[in-house]
Amino acid sequence: MKVENKNNFAIYLGVLIVAIFLLNYISRSYYGRFDLTDTQMFTISESSKTVLENIDDLLIMRAYFSEDLGSELGNNKRYLQDLLEEYRAVNNEYIDFEFFTSDDSEEFKTEAQKSGIHPVQLNVIENDKMEIKQVFMGMVIMYGDKKESIPVIQTTTGLEYTITSAIKKLINVNKETVGLASLGAPNPQSKNQSISELLRQTYDIMPVNLDAPVPQNISVLILSDVADSLTNSQYSNLDNYLAMGGSLFLAQNRIKTDIQAQSAQPIPSNLFTLLENYGVSINENLVLDKNCGQVTISQNQGFFRMNSAKDYPFFPKITNFSEEQIVVSGLEMIQVLFPSEVNAYVDTLGFGIGSFTPLFITSSQSTTMEEFFNLTPIDNPSFRSLNEGSFNVAALATYQNNESGLESKIIIVADSRFISDDGGGRMPENLTFALNSVDYMVGDSDLIALRSREITTRPLNADAQDVGVKSFWKKLNYFLPALLILLFAFFKSRSEKARTHKLEYMYE
Repeated sequence: MKVENKNNFAIYLGVLIVAIFLLNYISRSYYGRFDLTDTQMFTISESSKTVLENIDDLLIMRAYFSEDLGSELGNNKRYLQDLLEEYRAVNNEYIDFEFFTSDDSEEFKTEAQKSGIHPVQLNVIENDKMEIKQVFMGMVIMYGDKKESIPVIQTTTGLEYTITSAIKKLINVNKETVGLASLGAPNPQSKNQSISELLRQTYDIMPVNLDAPVPQNISVLILSDVADSLTNSQYSNLDNYLAMGGSLFLAQNRIKTDIQAQSAQPIPSNLFTLLENYGVSINENLVLDKNCGQVTISQNQGFFRMNSAKDYPFFPKITNFSEEQIVVSGLEMIQVLFPSEVNAYVDTLGFGIGSFTPLFITSSQSTTMEEFFNLTPIDNPSFRSLNEGSFNVAALATYQNNESGLESKIIIVADSRFISDDGGGRMPENLTFALNSVDYMVGDSDLIALRSREITTRPLNADAQDVGVKSFWKKLNYFLPALLILLFAFFKSRSEKARTHKLEYMYE
């Protein structure tokens, strides 16, 4: 723009200032960015927006970050600030945030500790030497007279889920109750402590003894690792709970295995008869898959005994999930141990009063083992016949009671140790699925898509497990970058030569 006089310049400057002010004001309410990640991990999710839009009172998020955290942890602080800006943009009427600062270090320390934020020790490089410093990296969320603290934010992985779940916990007035079922008196040394602690962040947890009727306030019942038949009262109490529209998460296979003794035998339980009444059956077999985990075995090699890892098809890695159900949304890989096959029980579902949806499906390079169970990881003939197709090892079954019209939901994973601390409970993906299942059966799906949003694995499919395919991709990774560099150098050289010839021709 050409400025012809001082008046025009003053008008131009005033319009520019007003435009910048309006642009900044609008950007506080309409926040956006280009996010090219496949899971949109740097953009606030629809799940978070749903939670934030339900806030109807002032919610304040206060972060406590020490100064001079270094470049890596400083990036965490900037990521958090961007994320909180997006939170406020969703509901700027009731959401606000601040980064607490103070020139007095003791005041900063006192305020942080009052909010439940405690210092952590970190190795920091300052003045070309390594020093140990105590720093604060946390935040507190306040809503009415309640507050939730996030004591340490040392990574951005899963941060949106952590903050959104904390907010959801604050704004939920009536929390649902999840029952941890036991056959007899509850065991204080439960093997399911990991899943219990995670559920406790969102739900009220109650131990449920199936010797007595299941309390009416139980929204979801969790049962696992049943080793024998239920007594008449236990059977009746569980049956009545399901008939009245109850929801059950069951981790249970049909074969009891002992990998140390390499023994396996069917579990004689009337629980499987009860499940058939609700349209689902667990077959008396074990499912093997070429796409699997490994076990460590010891073998004699000369005078020495060496340990080595060996593929063990009894530990399938699941990469095929139902495309219809939100409960498996975003999952990339789940591992199950000694699973059995899960199928619809047609005699029950044939009347059109229920449904059956497979959730975990093994690869096409799978088989089953029945009657005679050989668990050895060495020279097992069953490992040479992994070509019978795919099998279901987890499913969702629904059943509607003809008399009451109430619908019960059952999610079955055919692995008795799926959520056990000494089994699958050590795998974050397994716990994610268990939490998703509880949310789904409660009828609250806000956090399901968000929970598995972060990229955790990039598993190879069954075809890529082939030795020839692996070898091809390894060689390609070795030689392709070098080939691309050589091609670039070749074309660059030709370009320079052409430029040189052109200059010589022009100035001859």
